[in-house]
Amino acid sequence: MQQILWIFGASGDTLDQTVEQSKNVLRQITDTLFNAQSIVTFIIAIIIALLLGRLVAAIIRRFVHILSARIDKTENLAVVNKLRRTETLLILSIALIRVLLVVLALYFWWLLNHPGRQPSALIGAGAILALIVSGALSPILRDLAYGAVMMAEHWYGVGDHISVDPLVNGQGVVERVTLRSTKIRGVNGEVIWINNQNIWAVRVTPRGVRTLALELFVTDIEKGAQLVEATNLRLPVGAVVVVSPLAIMTQANVGENLWHITAIAEVAPGREWLIDKFAINVIQELDSKQHILVHEPITRYADTEAERRFARTIHNSRKQTIRTHRRTGKRSAIKQHKDTTPES
Repeated sequence: MQQILWIFGASGDTLDQTVEQSKNVLRQITDTLFNAQSIVTFIIAIIIALLLGRLVAAIIRRFVHILSARIDKTENLAVVNKLRRTETLLILSIALIRVLLVVLALYFWWLLNHPGRQPSALIGAGAILALIVSGALSPILRDLAYGAVMMAEHWYGVGDHISVDPLVNGQGVVERVTLRSTKIRGVNGEVIWINNQNIWAVRVTPRGVRTLALELFVTDIEKGAQLVEATNLRLPVGAVVVVSPLAIMTQANVGENLWHITAIAEVAPGREWLIDKFAINVIQELDSKQHILVHEPITRYADTEAERRFARTIHNSRKQTIRTHRRTGKRSAIKQHKDTTPES
């Protein structure tokens, strides 16, 4: 028992000694922080760190510019996604390197102005300062935590078109990503800065465009195709409007003097109204003289990957339904057979 008490007493003395040394260090820091030498060395260290950060950032941005040019020339979508991920990591590394340089500058400034400090006292003072700083900078630390998780899970990258929830108009192309914030540019040219902790969910648009299908039911297939071509002449084409005009994908005879035409168009996100409203109005106006439309055109979203996934899900669910019906039918047949079989 005496040995145990001696151990706890020794531990308590060591802890008190460490706390006292930490207090002395903090007191000496306060005394030496505002003298001329400390201020000058602090300013010089920070300036050097910032200049080195700008130099490193300029070099990395040069590589990013070269990488962006390569992405624009690449047609393979898998390669584009891989290069975009690399571009995002390079841009993200700029902020990390700058923070690291500032931390190193503060470390060397500390060593220069407080030589010969004992490690235990330095650790204790650092712990106290860390508590103070974490309390004062908790919003920034939350941004960093959220940003680190999103980047680790590859939510999105530079060049992706995203919609940010819960923001109403928070959609655009990602221009810059850091651990603290995300910068996006909308189709109207607005630049939106979002703190990462305010991003609840992200919707990523595949290939950066919306694909819409326009369904037409006409009485004359040739005039129906001409109607689509005439509509394309009235649609604004560009990177932020109609990316790809209407292209006829299928033509099918579904009845006597009745044809079904499916045309596909690609538009910038937020410009869907150019197809599901403006294009329909144009088609109806052009048809007012020909009267080949059976009823108003229909628009829907058309995404090949989504259709493939949904088709697979529906196919699997139908297999389960058919299997259930077969089992039920067999049981009903067996029961009916038993009911109709005379007893011996």
